[in-house]
Amino acid sequence: VQLQASGGGLVQVGGSLRLSCIASELISRFDNVAWYRQPPGKQRELVASINSGGLTNYIDSVKGRFTISKDNAKNTVDLQMDSLKPEDTAVYYCNAKRYSFGVDLWGRGTQVTVSS
Repeated sequence: VQLQASGGGLVQVGGSLRLSCIASELISRFDNVAWYRQPPGKQRELVASINSGGLTNYIDSVKGRFTISKDNAKNTVDLQMDSLKPEDTAVYYCNAKRYSFGVDLWGRGTQVTVSS
């Protein structure tokens, strides 16, 4: 099983980007899918998550600006990022978990750079 992320890039402050992560198997099988990020010189942090029931969770710094969504038919989980700030600059990773099977998958990161 693989996760493949795409959509990163360079954007100016206030701009938007949409990250997409596609799974090689049914994404509906995962209990939780999420986007993490790792800013330069900092630890990786959870940005947003969505569980199998569609319940979403966001860190405070992105609430109202980022939206996570899942498309079970396409096996994708997207992160719409609006009103981007320089502090959003990071490598973004998608993650998928199946707790009962001990599955914890990571996609390759995609770089997001917000210039001021």
